Amino acid sequence: MKILIAGSSGLVGSTLRASLLRDGHTVLPLVRPPIVASEGQVGWNPETGEFGAEAAAGANAVINVAGASVAEGRWTERRKQVLRTSRVEATRGLVDAMAKLVPRPQVFVCASAVGYYGDRGDEKLGENSTTGSGFLAELVSDWEAEASRAETFGIRTVMLRLGIVLTARGGALAQMIGPFRLGIGGRLGSGRQWMSWLSMADTTGMFRAAIEDERYRGAYNAVAPEPVTNAEFTRMLGRMLHRPTLFPVPAVALRAIFGQMAGEMLLASQRVEPSRAVQNGYSYSYQDLEPALRAALDES
Repeated sequence: MKILIAGSSGLVGSTLRASLLRDGHTVLPLVRPPIVASEGQVGWNPETGEFGAEAAAGANAVINVAGASVAEGRWTERRKQVLRTSRVEATRGLVDAMAKLVPRPQVFVCASAVGYYGDRGDEKLGENSTTGSGFLAELVSDWEAEASRAETFGIRTVMLRLGIVLTARGGALAQMIGPFRLGIGGRLGSGRQWMSWLSMADTTGMFRAAIEDERYRGAYNAVAPEPVTNAEFTRMLGRMLHRPTLFPVPAVALRAIFGQMAGEMLLASQRVEPSRAVQNGYSYSYQDLEPALRAALDES
């Protein structure tokens, strides 16, 4: 297949690109101004909604894993706009660009997030659960709405609502490893909040399945079948690193440091179930946290 990827230099994008290349697919990164596309890349202008037509011609699939990090510092109004622009507006431009291709790609797979559900306590959340409240839930909902427009152009569209991707090379786990190794790791707040996670192997696997399996369409929860509480995650990570986990971080301190982001990410509870992926018979590399976490730590 000929596959275009937005966000190919990121954590998920680079791993996915390498996996696809190993299997003989042609994978072309999308690059935006002011970068000028070179050989093996496709130029893309999100503002005009146009690709470098010659390089993009004949693409079978488009993958979107681009977006500024939601976990970098406080959500100021300026930062919120960056997050919206990099997801909602960029996806709008990507769909507009796909619509102009002749022929159009057969499939569009867009990253999404379990932040769609908001803070839901112990409620079990499937793909049919309603969206939550708050900035992050609204952001993800608007992001998916833009991605869904590709269906109106006859492009099979899949939104993968990613949980916490377990890898020591970046993301949430990488930020946790340092303090835990120093012996100052601990649960966040009460520790009762649910964490829905996915190994990097299965993150790549679910994107591959969404591209290759025509049954995939619409929103899918891209998480492992067994979520854990923050307290459970903390205990297991401490045990694997052979360090104590005696220093819980009070919720009030997290809110003072991170503001709104603390309440909607660090302390939010999302007990998400991958109902549709399981129905499709997706075969997990890691269903349980312990082997998944061990594999991720082996990267460090």
